[in-house]
Amino acid sequence: MEAIKCIKERRSIRKFKTDKVDRDTIGEIVSAASYAPSWKNTQITRYVVVEDESVKKKIAEECVLGFTYNTKTILNAPQLVVVSYVTGRSGFEKDGTYTTSKEDRWENFDTGVAVQTFCLAAHDKGVGTVILGIFDDEKIARAVSLMEGEKVAALIAMGYPEGEAPAAPKRKAAEELVSYI
Repeated sequence: MEAIKCIKERRSIRKFKTDKVDRDTIGEIVSAASYAPSWKNTQITRYVVVEDESVKKKIAEECVLGFTYNTKTILNAPQLVVVSYVTGRSGFEKDGTYTTSKEDRWENFDTGVAVQTFCLAAHDKGVGTVILGIFDDEKIARAVSLMEGEKVAALIAMGYPEGEAPAAPKRKAAEELVSYI
């Protein structure tokens, strides 16, 4: 698929078929996402694919801060990807000091780039995704036994889309988004 076409056609998918995405396909998606740029090539983004229904249910019912829309989406997705990042690398010098005034916010930036790359690669493989952002980081970290030194950045509900992709929401014109000096 051409890059621009993939960007323009990818949608947030919230209705999924029951089939799980096979591990080879997930591996291809993660491999593509590993090419996302990161601070000094630190490659801090990690992925935990939750297939266990009891863990998925626990996250949906206890970790989304009462946001029922996320509860429903997680419960209906065949898989949930917990995206985390290794702390203390992106935006830091080797001695642990911050490199710029953005301090550790580079961690979220780098992970965000990787998450978007993951979702575009998934779309290219016919896999639907939606990025979820309302959750309790610490509860999710415990629910998936996240490695020490990692923090949860995002959740991605994932599966094969059911039905037609939603229409593209209205976008601002380029003239509204760019300025020149």
